[in-house]
Amino acid sequence: MGIGFVTGRPNVCELINHYYQHMVRQIEHFSKPVQLTLFILFDLDYQHTKEQEFYRLDPKVREAVKIHYITKQEIETEKYNLIRQGILTENQANLFFGYGHAKGRNTLMYFAKKQKMDYLLFWDDDEYPVACLKKKEKLIWKKQDNILKHIQQMENTHISIGYHCGYISPIPYLPLEEDDKRDIFCQYIKAVSNEVVDWDSLYTLFHENKGITYANAHIATGRGTHEIIEKTKWVAGSTLCLNLRRIEGIPAFYNPPGARGEDTFFSLGLTNCVVTKTSVYHFHDGFLRYPQIMQEKYPISLSAIRSGEKRIEERFYRASAGWLKYKPLLLYVQDPPTYREKINIVKQQLTYSLASFSTIFYHQDFGALSQILDQYDNQVEKHYQEYQETNQIWNNLKNN
Repeated sequence: MGIGFVTGRPNVCELINHYYQHMVRQIEHFSKPVQLTLFILFDLDYQHTKEQEFYRLDPKVREAVKIHYITKQEIETEKYNLIRQGILTENQANLFFGYGHAKGRNTLMYFAKKQKMDYLLFWDDDEYPVACLKKKEKLIWKKQDNILKHIQQMENTHISIGYHCGYISPIPYLPLEEDDKRDIFCQYIKAVSNEVVDWDSLYTLFHENKGITYANAHIATGRGTHEIIEKTKWVAGSTLCLNLRRIEGIPAFYNPPGARGEDTFFSLGLTNCVVTKTSVYHFHDGFLRYPQIMQEKYPISLSAIRSGEKRIEERFYRASAGWLKYKPLLLYVQDPPTYREKINIVKQQLTYSLASFSTIFYHQDFGALSQILDQYDNQVEKHYQEYQETNQIWNNLKNN
């Protein structure tokens, strides 16, 4: 069993240090012996960090599980060998391997298969294996067997995906009682919307829980059933488990340069895969406000993350840019004949909302988003070709 961390933040060491014992305890309850290997692929450019910061693991971790760091040198060596053997061209190797949301996951998935992993669970560095339930005004925290629950499903599925609670979206909470402010924000969310973010669900979440998602008690307490997803197979990039024994059906990840959406385009390739919704949660600490949860110091309440802080608005801006960079490709892949009509509507919604956005967000200039959308609209056919080629490369690698 591989556990995959694609990260640029050294706090991944803190996460592993706090949860490695929980990982080991879980697999002791599985019906067969399990060897755990933690794969860590770190990007030094993400926060301009030094390599040694990613090696700050408790010595006891290495005694309990196997650690495999995927270094830049190892990636370059693998690319060189694949090119030398004529399996990939240099351009193909650079398109598939490397850092970032999609390339990082592809690289880790490749090395996990090469190391003969049967299964691979992706785990993001800002997620904790706990569920937060709300009963009246009281919070109840339940530790989750996030490895055991997935591995129990693997025999009969290609993909197992869990649930999320906490701060799932990087969108800060806004009170939307004023009609004009609500209309501006509505048009903006419709412009950046995707398979996860949409106006109706976001408005309901703001209105009912100030932007916080609480866990379903039936699922979080282990009484939920494992559901086979028959129709729309959208998956998230974390608490995502792959059956590498059935790798022939598993697609590659892709996102346009600098964009998000790697899990979206992965999902579009799951048509012929069995995808299981598994009754287990990760708490997404999307703003890194509650690292004490890792020490089992659970907050008695969760605060709404409001706009007004520069750091919060910068994160929302980066997320918005990442969404808009893949919005053209998503619309194009879904229905090429209606693409131009739909992207023009998105541009109108964005222009309308950004004209008054400074009245809502004071610390970040969102005006550049229109130019970003235009740029990625102009390159949509190029990105579509890259998306197709990435999966062709992955199929070639699997066949070899």
